[in-house]
Formats: sequence, C-alpha cells, structure tokens
Amino acid sequence: MSSAPDSAPLPRRLGLLQATALNMIDMVGIGPFVVLPMVIHTIGGPHFIWAWILGAVISLIDALIWSELGAAYPLAGGSYNFLKIAYGEQRWGRMLSFLYVWQTLIQAPLVVASGAIGFAQYASYLMPLGDWERKAVSGGVVILITLLLYRKIDSIGNISLLLWVCVLATLGWIIWGGLTRGQQPISLSLPAGESLTGLLGAGLGAASVKTIYCYLGYYNVCHLGGEIRNPERNIPVSMLISVVGIAVLYLSMNWSVVRVIPWQEAQNSEFIVSAVIERLYGPQAASVATFMVLIVAFSSLFAVLLGYSRVPYAAAADGQFFRIFARLHPTRQFPYVSLLFLGGLGFGFSLLFRLSDVITGILAMRIVVQFIGQAVGLILLHQRKKAVSFPFRMPLYPLPVLIAIAIWAFIFVSTGWSFMLSGMAVIMLGVIAFLITARIRKQWPFAPADEPVMPLADPKS
Repeated sequence: MSSAPDSAPLPRRLGLLQATALNMIDMVGIGPFVVLPMVIHTIGGPHFIWAWILGAVISLIDALIWSELGAAYPLAGGSYNFLKIAYGEQRWGRMLSFLYVWQTLIQAPLVVASGAIGFAQYASYLMPLGDWERKAVSGGVVILITLLLYRKIDSIGNISLLLWVCVLATLGWIIWGGLTRGQQPISLSLPAGESLTGLLGAGLGAASVKTIYCYLGYYNVCHLGGEIRNPERNIPVSMLISVVGIAVLYLSMNWSVVRVIPWQEAQNSEFIVSAVIERLYGPQAASVATFMVLIVAFSSLFAVLLGYSRVPYAAAADGQFFRIFARLHPTRQFPYVSLLFLGGLGFGFSLLFRLSDVITGILAMRIVVQFIGQAVGLILLHQRKKAVSFPFRMPLYPLPVLIAIAIWAFIFVSTGWSFMLSGMAVIMLGVIAFLITARIRKQWPFAPADEPVMPLADPKS
C-alpha cells in the first residue's frame, strides 16, 4: 500500500463526441441481442416492450444522479471518488469506496467475460463451435481487446468513433428492415383486465433486470472523468444523449423484430437478429448481420474494459490500493497495470463460467453500494454544500433521487433471494477485507480519523 503514489495526472483529450461514443458502445454489446428473447419469455406476451420502457426510465433518472456527481468531481475512477467524497474521505467514505473497488475487481472481469462468452455463442451461428472452441474464441476476444487498449487515450478515442459507427449501422439495418418490411401486428396496450401494477407482479420486475443490464454503461464517461475535456458540460450531456439515443434504438429494434417474427416464435430464438435478417433478406444477409452484431459486442467490451481499468488506478493513486496499480505507461500515459490485471482476470473468467445467470448476478452485486449508495450520497452532499457548487443540477431535486432509490430497491428484490444473498456476501467479504487492511495500517475505525479532511486536488488539473 502507499499513501503517496508517484502517479501523474491523466491527460484530458476526450471531447463530447468521443465521450458519447464510448458510452453508447458500452451500452450496446451482445446484451440486447441475447436478452430480447429472454424478456419476451419472462413477460409472456407482446407487452414485453414495457420492460424496455421501464429500463429506459430508470436509466434516465439514474443518469441525472451521475451527471451531478460527474460534473462536480470529474476524476478517474467515477464511483470510487463519488462515494469517498459523499460519505467522508476519512471515515465511511473510505470504506464504501474500498467496497466499490473490491466489487470492481470481481464484477468488471465478470462483465468482460460475460460479453466475451456471449460473443462466442453468437459466433456459432456462422460456424459450429464446440465447448472448447467457444472458450478459445471468448478468451481470444479478451486478449485482443486488451492489446487494442494498450495505447494512448487519444488514439482510443478515434477507435471508439469507428466502433460507434458500426453500432449505429447494425441497429439501423435491423430497425429499417423491420419497419419497412414487417407485417406482424403489434400493440403497446396491456392485456384485457391487466393494469401496470398487475404487470409488475407478473414478471415485469424480473424482465426489467435484464433490460436494465442492456442500458448499463451510460456512466462510462464518469470512470474516464480525468480524461474528459470541459467535464462540467461534456459529462452530463454525453450521458443524457446516450440514454435517450439508446432507448430510441432499443425500442425501435424490439418493435421491428416482432413485426417480422411473432413474439411467440421470437421468445425461443437463440439468434433473434440473424433470424430477422434471414427472413427479410436471406441467409447471406443474415451472416453479414451476425458479423455486425459481433462487431457491436466487441465494441462494447472495448469500452467496458477501458472504463473499469481506471477504477483500481484511481484508488491506488489515492493511496487506498496497491501502489503498483497507480503506475502509468512511461510513454503512452495510461494505467497499464490495472488494464492488464482486469484483462487477465477477464480472460480467466471467460474460460471458467457460463453466461447463464451472470447478467442477474452482476446487477445484484452493484445495486446496494454503487447505485443506491451514490443516490444517498448525493443527498448528503446537497446537505453539506450550496446548490451553486454543483455545475449540473437535475430538475425537481430531490424527487428523481428518491424515485431512483425506490426503483433500485425494487430491482434488487426482483433479482431473487439467491442473487440478493450472493451480492450481500460479496459486500460482507469486502467489509472484512477493509477492516483487516485498516487494522494493519492503523486507520479508521481502529484509529481516530484526521478531521477536517484536506480537500482533493483541483479535479480539472
């Protein structure tokens, strides 16, 4: 451990366009193409579209919380800094930020592995793949992404724009085909005698767990806060554009799919996008569409690993994690140790785990500390600071924050007891690890915290 690691500030070289691109390619991975049939099956009818609408609403409300925090504290690591500052840098904030890094070391490689495994499964549409062949493909994808990220941030920004174009082209093709050639009648109306409240009890909560997973990533820019130009404006604007843009694309894609393939058939399709394009344009076009889906999945993993690699770096640069993670590449100025560590774990996990239940497990692990924790933390910050000190202010505060807390609690319960308990178990293990570390270093709660807390360095420096 180190209290004063020798790390240099990250250069601010990413603009609004690049930040928005990184958010959107993080959000659109293999998830929506794999999750779409699951959501239909869970809801059991054409009103499955409400799960995607609920996911969009939750993401938009939560993005307002991230926007206030990200604009006020544009630092590498995102939630690590938000939690630490909101709850007190020498007391509870120290523990909660530690728990976030602790979870990141587990969940970030799992997110990377889940995307890589989904990539390998979807690739089996193009060529038959056995179990070991799928593992080879998923592991190879993680290695390739790690190599692509092993470079300067400004060249990464250019790569992200190219991948963003691929994302928009793929979704645009699916949407255009379904809207212009689809013949199946669909409706947003609820079943006769069914209310939205009844729908919540009939599977909307469980289905929304899957759709929210597909929206996650709108906050990726906050992890890269130390590398964003004009962060007070670009961080909030990029997130709001990303959520609204992806919501429109997701809703249009779902509408297009069920206009081509009846929902009764779509809910059992393993390669729903390929099936839609094959029915519209033939098998050769379906192969091209599948290849484009794989590019989208690859693009998302690229953005995910890029963002998460800054979290252990931020904790180490702050003196709260192993010093080696604070090292920047001597010529390319990026946290190469953190990148290689998470990439290596992601590679190992991609060989060990199956995709089933990973999506729900990842979300259950993050809700309590990250999403609910940040929402409550923002309220605490508002109580301590004047409103004018926040560069971005959400409308109708604190109503959106209270709504977000209630919805995240509902989603956490909707993951089911097994995932709730596993998520809490990870948190408890993190608390134990924190207490052991604090005991060894003779820090709070085993020694009086030094108050008042010295302010952080200027986030814009």
